[in-house]
Amino acid sequence: MNEIKKLTNEEFNELITSAEKPVLIDFYADWCGPCKLQTPIVDEFAEELSEKIIVAKVNVDECYDVCVKYKIASIPTLMLFKGGEPVEKTVGLTEKAEISDMVIKHL
Repeated sequence: MNEIKKLTNEEFNELITSAEKPVLIDFYADWCGPCKLQTPIVDEFAEELSEKIIVAKVNVDECYDVCVKYKIASIPTLMLFKGGEPVEKTVGLTEKAEISDMVIKHL
C-alpha cells in the first residue's frame, strides 16, 4: 500500500496545478477524532483508485495559507480538484460510497 503524501503549502499548489488526474485532498488535523476515523476510509479509497486519481493530505495546523484560500472551516474536509480548480467538497466524516460518488463523475 502506498502512503498518502502529506503536502506543504508549496507542494499543494504544485500538485493541483500540474496533476493530469483528479486530486482528492483530505484536510485534517492530528488531534481531530473524526479525522482519525476518516483516514482508513480515505486510505482504502486511494488504494482502490490509485490508477485514476491522486490522493493527498493537508494538515490544517501546518498549511494555514491553503486552508484560508479554500475556506476550510471544519475538518475533516475532502475536496476534489480537477484542472487545478476545486470541483467537489464534503465536510465531516464521509463514507466511502459518498467519496466514490463525488469522484467518479469527474473521471
